Amino acid sequence: MPLPPYPRKYLGQHFLIDPNLIRKIVKFADLSAETFVCEIGPGGGALTHELCQAAAQVLALEVDSRMVQFLRAEFHHYSNLEIREVDALQFSFNQLPLSTVVVANLPYNISTPILFRLFDSRTTISRMVLTIQLEVAYRLVAKPGSKAYGILSVLAQHFASVRFGFPVSRHCFRPVPEVDSGVIRLDVHDQHSFSAEETETFIWVVRTAFGHRRKTLLNALRGAGFPAGGLEKAQEATGIRLSRRAETLTVHEFQILSQALRVQEPLFSKFLKSVDVT
Repeated sequence: MPLPPYPRKYLGQHFLIDPNLIRKIVKFADLSAETFVCEIGPGGGALTHELCQAAAQVLALEVDSRMVQFLRAEFHHYSNLEIREVDALQFSFNQLPLSTVVVANLPYNISTPILFRLFDSRTTISRMVLTIQLEVAYRLVAKPGSKAYGILSVLAQHFASVRFGFPVSRHCFRPVPEVDSGVIRLDVHDQHSFSAEETETFIWVVRTAFGHRRKTLLNALRGAGFPAGGLEKAQEATGIRLSRRAETLTVHEFQILSQALRVQEPLFSKFLKSVDVT
């Protein structure tokens, strides 16, 4: 197969070139002949080729028109592949079939916003296997009390079971990036576990709590404008001391605390309407 167009730096393109690694990623994704796969950023198509061999259908989203033209020419013989020229940051993942598996080698500069867009469309996605910057991969699996533990850790582990697969040397890419990568798998939780209102509350509490890491939970939440009386009631109801800092709470404790705050109707509903929870 001829070489694809050279990667563009402004798009953050670094193409996987190690065939052993690519096969390892596909195996980690646990695909079957019934699986619908959405690949974000196929680039030169090395991973796309293996996905088409393993899955029932592959939808490849590519923003670079040069790559789209190259892929359509090189992979025209795959009847189970659709290549769509689109920016993944603008794509509506809600339109995907139920139980879609997302596989992606994500550009470092958009990995976090893409991840949150995928979480927003979690009703259609069963799992994600993502190759991302190693530092971000470690943040996703970080535990309370560690330096890497933060908003991304809590939200990811709230929405999915997160598993670190394996590190990836920078020399497995063309061109060679400045940092190493890691492959992460996120198996999305049952979406009936939390309502939209509960999720909205949870996200607000986590972002507010980590917004000022040096502050206690009490000072962070009160500083955001939440009434002190409501915070005292939540502390009494949960047994979670608000003198603690955000990085000491487990994901489950954040769930309990956000639920305790949410049930204080109409106090919390009135408060949420006065702030930006996005």
